[in-house]
Amino acid sequence: MRAFISLDLEGLPYVVSREHLFVKGSLYAEARKIATEVVKAVSETLHENGVDEVTVADSHGPMVNILVDEMPGYVRLVRGFPRPLSMVAGAKGSDFAVFLGYHAKAGTGKATFDHTYSSATVDRLEINGVEVSETLLNAYLLGEWSVPVVMIAGDRALIETDVKNHLPWVVGIPLKESLGRYSAISLGMEAIKELLREGTVEALRRFERGEIKPLKTTTPVEVKLRFLNSAYAETAELLPFVERLDGKTVRFEAESVEDAYKTVEVLVLAAAGVSSIVNR
Repeated sequence: MRAFISLDLEGLPYVVSREHLFVKGSLYAEARKIATEVVKAVSETLHENGVDEVTVADSHGPMVNILVDEMPGYVRLVRGFPRPLSMVAGAKGSDFAVFLGYHAKAGTGKATFDHTYSSATVDRLEINGVEVSETLLNAYLLGEWSVPVVMIAGDRALIETDVKNHLPWVVGIPLKESLGRYSAISLGMEAIKELLREGTVEALRRFERGEIKPLKTTTPVEVKLRFLNSAYAETAELLPFVERLDGKTVRFEAESVEDAYKTVEVLVLAAAGVSSIVNR
């Protein structure tokens, strides 16, 4: 079997400060160690239970967070940003997927670092009328490829909202209980790793019993994207197929989730470019 793991940082245990999230942050080394321990615990359990190959997409910020010298030989590591299909690069052809360190969508209360795709530019993202988190956006694309998500580990606020409401068959593992945007309670690392091992085994059992299914949506795909700044919407509107709905919101249609995902990537990168120009 071939497994795919997508790793983010904001939903990991103990990660509560902006200093955890940036390459030059004073706590970034600590976050890298936490991320590596979490990925190793799940990868090792998958391998011990019949998974031959594990592809891990390092998917936060510059996407070079995992300590590479601690990865087992059976792990293929996807690194670097920007890259096509961002957080799910390398997933196509996998038997199933696992999301680690995932966080709640923008605007969620008592959720550490709540945001959707880009905290610097995006306020809200809808796919076919459903407001999505990164979890749902990525799961929809994997679903189009017939790759089901079997386990999601991250902020309890995510597990209790999008996972519970849209992916109830998935094994959800809360890695922390957020008290607010910059504070949370987490168990000790050994207890967390044990939860992850137990959850991975349960996820494999559900997958083998046929209880797990890909998350699907209809096509063509309608996307509504609300930015944090009207200048970003102005830039997006330059594309002939993008419709401006109001000062900050744009709409477009795509023939597939993959095309929609790629277009969102381009619009967010364009917004980041505008931000860089006006703030330099």
